[in-house]
Amino acid sequence: MWRCRCLESRDMRTLRFPVASALLCAAALLAQPASSDVESRVGALLARMSLAEKVGQMSQSTAMSTPISEGIKGEIRAGRWGSFLNAGSPSDRAEAQRIAMKESRLGIPLLFGRDVIHGYKTIFPIPLGQAATWDPELIELAARQAAREAAAEGIRWTFAPMVDIARDPRWGRVAESLGEDPRLAGTLAAAMVRGFQGHSLADTASVAACAKHFAGYGAAEAGRDYNSAWIPEILLREVYLPPFHATRDAGVATFMTSFNTLNGVPATGNRFLLRQILRSEWKYDGLVVSDYEAVTEMIRHGYAADARDAARKAANAGVDMEMVSTAYFDHLKSLVERGEVTMGEIDAAVRNILRLKFRLGLFDQPIPTPAEANPTAASLELAERAANESAVLLKNQGGLLPLDAANRTLAIIGPLADSPMDQMGTWSMDGRPADVQTPLAAFRRLMGSGRIRYAAGLRNSRDQRRDGLAAAVEAARGADAVVLFLGEEHVLSGEARSRAFLGLPGAQEELVDALHGTGKPLVVVIMAGRPLTFHEVASKAEAVVYAWHPGSMGGPAIAKLLLGQSEPSGRLPITFPRTVGQVPIYYSHLNTGRPAAENELGIPMGNPANPAGYTSKYIDVDFTPEYPFGFGLSYTTVEYSQLRISSPVLRTGQTIQVSAEIANRGNRPATETVQLYVRDLVASVAQPVRKLTGFQRIPLKAGERRTVEFTVSAADLAFYDERMRLITEPGRFQVWIAPDAARGLSGEFELR
Repeated sequence: MWRCRCLESRDMRTLRFPVASALLCAAALLAQPASSDVESRVGALLARMSLAEKVGQMSQSTAMSTPISEGIKGEIRAGRWGSFLNAGSPSDRAEAQRIAMKESRLGIPLLFGRDVIHGYKTIFPIPLGQAATWDPELIELAARQAAREAAAEGIRWTFAPMVDIARDPRWGRVAESLGEDPRLAGTLAAAMVRGFQGHSLADTASVAACAKHFAGYGAAEAGRDYNSAWIPEILLREVYLPPFHATRDAGVATFMTSFNTLNGVPATGNRFLLRQILRSEWKYDGLVVSDYEAVTEMIRHGYAADARDAARKAANAGVDMEMVSTAYFDHLKSLVERGEVTMGEIDAAVRNILRLKFRLGLFDQPIPTPAEANPTAASLELAERAANESAVLLKNQGGLLPLDAANRTLAIIGPLADSPMDQMGTWSMDGRPADVQTPLAAFRRLMGSGRIRYAAGLRNSRDQRRDGLAAAVEAARGADAVVLFLGEEHVLSGEARSRAFLGLPGAQEELVDALHGTGKPLVVVIMAGRPLTFHEVASKAEAVVYAWHPGSMGGPAIAKLLLGQSEPSGRLPITFPRTVGQVPIYYSHLNTGRPAAENELGIPMGNPANPAGYTSKYIDVDFTPEYPFGFGLSYTTVEYSQLRISSPVLRTGQTIQVSAEIANRGNRPATETVQLYVRDLVASVAQPVRKLTGFQRIPLKAGERRTVEFTVSAADLAFYDERMRLITEPGRFQVWIAPDAARGLSGEFELR
């Protein structure tokens, strides 16, 4: 019998696997195939367009100011632009749309795009934090709310979800990712697409989603943003492409190319990615847009000689719209006239753009009345739920949490205890600090200001000055327990925010030492946009909660969690290293010919001829992670037992059921995220030591026992061979039902 600590959430609904069937059902419901009516309208309009007007549709600008300049108004009348990015106020956008539809020759509407990444006015946890919920339904609801708010202000295109698999926390954009695992990321990304796009793109409360960055951006060398990615095709197909395919199945309206080179070829000029995989293999008919100036950045990559060459290569690779840079506008006309880009390529791109505009209903809807979206009580309640479910309890020594606050005083300390901007995190462009409820404010409201002692200790997370430590120590000495908010500011994660060191910045560790010296019980809450390394800090705290950047309602969510008014329900969507020297580190690695044992440290005592201790390890730190993928504790004890496999043999075309008993042995409710892992023990291509195959979030009342069952088919066991064929092979498989990627109940079956 195996025991673990688990988690709880207020969500009483579960997700059944295999995921493929669920996604196909969703795709059937949500996919909006090009109707004959839309196609005929696109064709009729395309036939009337001049080459200059077609090139205009293929161009996106950020040049709209507030108020709109007369020059931009003239360019809109002339059909110079098809889309605007991050531009103008709601009234500006309405005026620009009026000009496009009433004063341009063909009346083609503009498409306004904006980076609505994890909320618009109501800010939800960063995407990596949302991934920690393992809750597709919640993620869909959050995206739906963001879509409503953005669409109300004239935004009908968002550049989310980001589905890059991220296994290197040095990379700043890991904050925008959905973690390290393709199954989890694909499931959650599909949920985001459904949320953004709703049941119909023509719904005025829907926005077109964008799967980005296609492809390999998360594998940037050394975790340095925009850097090269070298990914063997078999790894590309096994790990990095499946989440994109999941969004395609969910009906995602657009794709965005990535900044990086993939195996030496920039993604924005990569015919293998855009022509072979996306268009030919996946039959994708949506719009493909470049990233910000990525077309002309091919010059600096050394792949294009100049802007003209860059425009030629991007257009011929299949990029329909150029974001911000003007190589298309400046050169496509002459490239077509000289036969270097065919009119067929131009027409195909413009068809994709017009098709999206028709699907969005932009031609048929009245020009929108300017409106301003604001958070509502319902949206803030949803944001609080998301922040609660995203928080991961990593340590709870002696059951310190939940805190017994009756007649007690708490010291709330740290640079992130009352920092609205940092709480919102990266890419919260339209979030307003005034709408953010911080932990300090929440504790004061829940307990009364007289029972809260506050000291920031440090001015911000990077502060090296120690002059605030004395006040923090004084506050701690006058309290019964200390809640310390540490981490990294929002400016330390996100795009172009790669870090070579993953420890807590500034003098935060000195602040921990000072508070530890008071002898008061210490709870550390970490807000960050990536996995940090904090082993020594955790060793000095009785409890540790990882809250990510939790968004507008992170304060109430954390305060209620620590006071026992809600339950921790997060699971790590990414492996946490012990030290930056282990990076990249992820659970689904291949085994080596000389696997090491856990805690096998020190210099080998043998020699190459007698290789005792010559194993795949570090001599100075355990090779295992600090916290494994899928890990998370709760305020109760959950027990796993009685693994059952319905048949020892799985035959092609059939399924088997794998089940276990999950029991809550504590006196508090819980929501356990039960995970299914599989390993192919012998294959023609070596397979990972574990691979996530399914998961279910199950609510458990105190004392409740439930049977959790997964269905496994041969399709769940498929892999790519050396010829890039997706195959299954007969043989033995190991299976786990587990609370995380490092533990669980295990059995075997055979595929025949």
